[in-house]
Amino acid sequence: MRVVVTGGAGFIGGETVLKLLEAGHSVLSIDRQMPTPTLRDSGATWHTGDFASELALDSIRLFAPDAIIHCAGSIMVGESVKQPADYYNNNFVKTASLLNYLVSNKLMDIRVIFSSSAGVYGDPVMTPIQEIDPKDPISPYGQSKLMVDWMLSSYRRAYGLDFVSFRYFNACGADSQARHGQAPGASHIIARILESVKDSVNFYLYGVDYNTPDGTCVRDYIHVEDLVQAHILALDKTIPSDVYNLGTNAGHSNLEIIQMAADVTQTAVTHTLGPRREGDPAVLTADASKFTAVSGWQPKFNLRDIIAHAWAWYNK
Repeated sequence: MRVVVTGGAGFIGGETVLKLLEAGHSVLSIDRQMPTPTLRDSGATWHTGDFASELALDSIRLFAPDAIIHCAGSIMVGESVKQPADYYNNNFVKTASLLNYLVSNKLMDIRVIFSSSAGVYGDPVMTPIQEIDPKDPISPYGQSKLMVDWMLSSYRRAYGLDFVSFRYFNACGADSQARHGQAPGASHIIARILESVKDSVNFYLYGVDYNTPDGTCVRDYIHVEDLVQAHILALDKTIPSDVYNLGTNAGHSNLEIIQMAADVTQTAVTHTLGPRREGDPAVLTADASKFTAVSGWQPKFNLRDIIAHAWAWYNK
């Protein structure tokens, strides 16, 4: 198949590019960032620029894709609270431009696979979270993702737009062959902990007074390769247009992450306890059975694999 990946130089987008090529697909990758040498030389076609620009949109039409895997967007919860305008513009307004371009050019048969987020649920009423549970995001990041989910559903009803939206629960890890991973300074907790170990600096832990067994946030961590496998399965148009959770149905606290990182790296993680960050719910874990039922998808990697692969990437 012919597949466009927006945000193809990023963490999830870059791994998606590599795995699509391995599976025999042709790829056009679009990103404002320059790709790493590994991605640049992977065999994908690259367009450097904003995915919502006129030039990028025309390049998508000329590529004539079967699907667009839309990974581009801003992802930092705390930053979104301080800079909401940037998040609504980058995540929603620009995505609306992409979808409107598809509609106006009668390209609704292109399947749009969207990187949504568990952030749409806010503080969940119960866990693990199902797709039918209330959506009440508590950050502009989560709100912007939910707005796109709503738009995709309404465009499906009105115009027949073909889509799959994946609500990710903490994508992490690295390519198992250490070809690709998160860039330095990534915001995710596993990346921050491993960088603190690698650089011998103190790690700052936000929030130790949540209503959880050890007082720290509990999250569902999913390996980036497992996410990408879901992307590839979703290219099959027999999978219904809908919104799907992607997670492992298992939660790990921040203190558990610190302990596992110390175990994998064989290095104590020096850390300082601090106050909560605004916009962080106490527990987020996923019920991904809906997507499993229609695709057979199952995550392969556990927490130790996630941290071990990320550590190998940071030490490459």
